[in-house]
This record gives sequence, structure tokens and C-alpha cells, in this order.
Amino acid sequence: MLIEDYSVESFTVESSNGVKLRTKVFKPQREENRNLGIVLVHPYSILGGCQGLLKGIASGLALKGYTSVTFDMRGAGKSTGRPSLTGFAEIKDVVAVCNWLSNTSSLSRFLLVGSSAGAPIAGSAVDQIEKVIGYVSIGYPFGIAASILFGRHHKAILQSPKPKLFIMGTQDGFTSVKQLRNKLNSAAGRAETHLIDGVGHFQMEGPGFDAELVDLIIKFVASL
Repeated sequence: MLIEDYSVESFTVESSNGVKLRTKVFKPQREENRNLGIVLVHPYSILGGCQGLLKGIASGLALKGYTSVTFDMRGAGKSTGRPSLTGFAEIKDVVAVCNWLSNTSSLSRFLLVGSSAGAPIAGSAVDQIEKVIGYVSIGYPFGIAASILFGRHHKAILQSPKPKLFIMGTQDGFTSVKQLRNKLNSAAGRAETHLIDGVGHFQMEGPGFDAELVDLIIKFVASL
């Protein structure tokens, strides 16, 4: 059932070291799940990643009745502070947004969704937030070159007992299908994959796949 409308409100959330994060809440008129919030973590800030890249997914989730949240991590968009090279400072930003939501809304459970470099950052935050009940990765950069920057994040999500879904294009330039499967062989708990045939890493970040990603996220939420 398609919800007719949703509203978007902007907020400022304080993270560590006084960093102020520009945050947007996409709120449906009629909620399918009043207790669950879906928090989306954008691609690599240093390469121009910002919350605007996730607007299509966030609005699509809101149209289907799910409160969804995007935010600019430190140094991205209209947030203050500086981005870090390896994404470890940004983990605190994810935690800060989830804690703020928990304290200011009726949301008591969260799904974390990370896109590209946002996937390792969100993955490292999963077990730091008790109310997170699951995790979705869109194009996790598991490959050898990307692991120079993000390799130290892998352990956190692979060892987490919380349910995980890894969505990836089969032509992802940062991670091969074989590399993804090898990594997930050691994953704890429930770890699922969904491969989109013939699609590259940056294609997945474009609006052409927003509707498909929304459907995959909602299907995963329903299974939790």
C-alpha cells in the first residue's frame, strides 16, 4: 500500500567534539512501523559523499510508511568538523544520531543502512547501539585496495550477531563477488547477500536503483 505523502524536517544533532550534524527526518503520514527508524549513512565524505545522495531511498521508504533519517557526517554538506580518512571518527556521528532519535521520538528500534564507504562506518556502529536490530550494506568496499582505508572496520560487522544484508552489483569495481562471499564465509549470525547483475559500484548510488533498494530494505525489515 502506497502512502500518499510524507514530511521532511531538518534538525541539528551534536556529535563528539562539538561537531554539529545536519539531519533530516522523513516522516510518513501513516506509519507502517511506529517503533522502527531507518538510519541511512552516506558514501565517502572526502569524495563528495553527503546525505543528498540518499534522499531518493529515504523518501521511498517514507512513502512506504517507514520513518527514515539521513544526515551529513562531520565535514560533509552543512555539518561542521572535518571528515576522517578512515571513517572512524564518523562512527560517533552514527551513534549520536541514533541516540538523539531515541531520546526525541517514539522510535525504539533502528535499522542501519550504509552506502559505499558509509557501509563500513555503519557496520562499525551496529554493536555500539543497543537498539539497532539489523544492518543493510549497499556496495560494501571489501576489496584489497579499499581495505587500505576501511579494512579495520570489517571485523566489527562480520563478528556482529545481528542480522545483516549485503547488496552489491556484480560489476562492483571495489569488491568482486568472490571477495564478498569469502568475507561473509566468516560472518557471525545471519548474513545474506543480494546481487544485482551487471551493475557497477557508482551506478548503485544513482537514482535508477532507489526503488529496487527500497523494496529490498523493506523486505529485510519484514523478516526481522
